[in-house]
Amino acid sequence: MTLEQASVVAEGSPKRVRRYGGLVGNAKMEDYSLRYAPAKYRKWNEYVVATTALGGIAYLADYAIGGSIAVTHGFSSAVWAILLAASVIFLTGIPIAYYAARYSIDMDLLTRGAGFGYLGSTITSLIYASFTFIFFSLEGSIMAQALQMSLGIPVAVGYLIVSLIVIPLVMYGMTALSKLQVWTQPLWLVMMAAPLVAIAVTSPHAFSGWTHFGGTAKNGSHFDFIAMGLGAGVALSLIAQIGEQVDYLRFMPAKTDANAKRWWLSVIAAGPGWVVLGAVKQLSGAFLAFYVASQVGLTKAVEPIEQLLGGFKSFMPVGALAAATVFVVLSQIKINVTNAYSGSLSWSNFYSRVLHWHPGRVVWIFFNVAIALGLMEGGVFGVLNFVLGFYSNVAIAWVGAVVADLVINKPLLKISPPYIEFKRAHLHTVNPVGFGSMLIASAVSVAAFFGTFGPFAQAFSPFLALLIAFVASPLIALATKGRYYLARPDLMAEAALADATTDGPTVAEVELGCRVCAESYEIADMAACPFHGGGICSLCCTLEKECHDRCKEPGASIPSLVQLRSST
Repeated sequence: MTLEQASVVAEGSPKRVRRYGGLVGNAKMEDYSLRYAPAKYRKWNEYVVATTALGGIAYLADYAIGGSIAVTHGFSSAVWAILLAASVIFLTGIPIAYYAARYSIDMDLLTRGAGFGYLGSTITSLIYASFTFIFFSLEGSIMAQALQMSLGIPVAVGYLIVSLIVIPLVMYGMTALSKLQVWTQPLWLVMMAAPLVAIAVTSPHAFSGWTHFGGTAKNGSHFDFIAMGLGAGVALSLIAQIGEQVDYLRFMPAKTDANAKRWWLSVIAAGPGWVVLGAVKQLSGAFLAFYVASQVGLTKAVEPIEQLLGGFKSFMPVGALAAATVFVVLSQIKINVTNAYSGSLSWSNFYSRVLHWHPGRVVWIFFNVAIALGLMEGGVFGVLNFVLGFYSNVAIAWVGAVVADLVINKPLLKISPPYIEFKRAHLHTVNPVGFGSMLIASAVSVAAFFGTFGPFAQAFSPFLALLIAFVASPLIALATKGRYYLARPDLMAEAALADATTDGPTVAEVELGCRVCAESYEIADMAACPFHGGGICSLCCTLEKECHDRCKEPGASIPSLVQLRSST
């Protein structure tokens, strides 16, 4: 399909121009929260985008997770659990990172086009939003513990401080966060490595002693298969972190022959590659928990502030608390700006679809932070293993369904469209392929998590969710013959694909005018609208209440690309 093809007469008449408020109209604050990120806004190079994305993995929950797994299950089971979970997370993250960077869309928009449908992905928006505020609360709890220990600030007050401090940093999105993460990354890396290097120099025997650490496990430090599964289940709760990575990767510049190597290296490093550093931090937490356990006890040994304090004391007895506090505060700011940022994207997507209302991404920052604050005050850190173990079943069912569509249904079965369709105008309300496979996988795995199918299935319930999602997705796609992927053909996407190899400007680089808001957007963000008699941008389409999806009715007169261009 090229620009010269198709000629259907558009119907309808121009409607009243929609004017967005300052929070939505300000691109630096809105950060294209509900849209495809256009080429003119993606002004950062590969290094800056990758560093900004990797800055978000500065969280210290990894230390708490690694320490908790080691204390509960012993050395051998903990190490294998961490490595197993990291392998799964890395492999599933590759296709998600690629498609998000290739099509310049965030996790919510990617899910829509990867087998879930327009409203079917609203549930996954909630799953993703819950990931951001759960981990915001866990990280905030860690920072509040550090403030109490170093400055004597009551924990409840500390919770409020750590919640409010991130809001002004997140309001200006990628523009502000890219500077924050790039500037602070070198210092953070040095401070992360310093305690481990110091212990290796001053107490090398500690690492051999760690291999005999049994914590509270019945089998001590010896390997136990069930224990490995239980530990991996806790670590797999972090699988949704790939969503936060691609919320930044969508700003990656277009891949060309000139930057192909840099592009791929950046996408892999900042996409699935986050889990490599994440696994290192979990192993560090497991080791430091052992290192400080004899001094503070097993209960406190899982707290990152205690772990880091013990590590810094190994080479700087004076000032160790100050150094540990600085590292904790720095880490929490780096990760919680990402949690707040990604949460605002998820809530924006959820409420815009359900209520056809979008007050601006900034509004949802306050909403997401308020929920996290409530969890902190409720003591979420005290039930860390249960919360993360339960959450991992639902999160991995979602991610598994998305990945199955990207690696099986698209390239192998060729049932799913070869591109990512995220616009309401072209999607069915619900696609049973992704949505159905996620529901089936999560229902079975949650039942297994609560012991319905015995201890083995209980220990490996997240892996059961992943397996079911990978089997169910292609089976449902074959059974439905892929008819729920597209409600109507996307002439613009087809034209862009056909012209992708031509010389000169491609269809994707063409800007069209929106008949609703009177602004111009790249063709990837536009749809032909019979209700408004012309082109409509994806946001205006999302917020439209009166059309009742007329464009998806049989026989609807859809404006052609030629007509849309001539009216711009």
